[in-house]
Amino acid sequence: REVTEKLEEVVAIWTKQIQQVLVESKQIRREADDVGPSAELEHWKSRMSSFNSLLDEIKSSRVKKIISILQAARSKTLQQWKELDRSITIAANEAKDNVRYLYTLDKFFGPLAHASPVMMEHIPSLMNVVFMIYCTSPYYNTSENMTSLFLKITNQMINTCKTYLCEG
Repeated sequence: REVTEKLEEVVAIWTKQIQQVLVESKQIRREADDVGPSAELEHWKSRMSSFNSLLDEIKSSRVKKIISILQAARSKTLQQWKELDRSITIAANEAKDNVRYLYTLDKFFGPLAHASPVMMEHIPSLMNVVFMIYCTSPYYNTSENMTSLFLKITNQMINTCKTYLCEG
């Protein structure tokens, strides 16, 4: 019984830490006004790395042993643990999926940043890929994500034009 209580305390600490990570991941991002679309990819790559590390830790033998002991003891803390495990898995899958889709835009980021203001040749292809992401991505096709992406693409186009004007 004492062992079970100690292990429940450990799981309670883990639960609070994981809940904090999940809450922070859902907060609105503060970014500079002129940040380009490559920042969107970097954000999701960082998030994917964080959640994958968290998943690796949860699937470690040490954690599995503790959870097994609590299952055998029929601990009530496991219900919340299972929900958190599911939430982390969803967040990791979302980040992985978003990185996969955003990588399809990566080939446009360089030309968009270094082109002359007559960048029209890249725009139709870029918009086709954005449309494909919107239509097929199970996670990225939210209003918030698409608005953020379009804002960053627009910022990059404005920055390219400013650079062109200042150098020309």
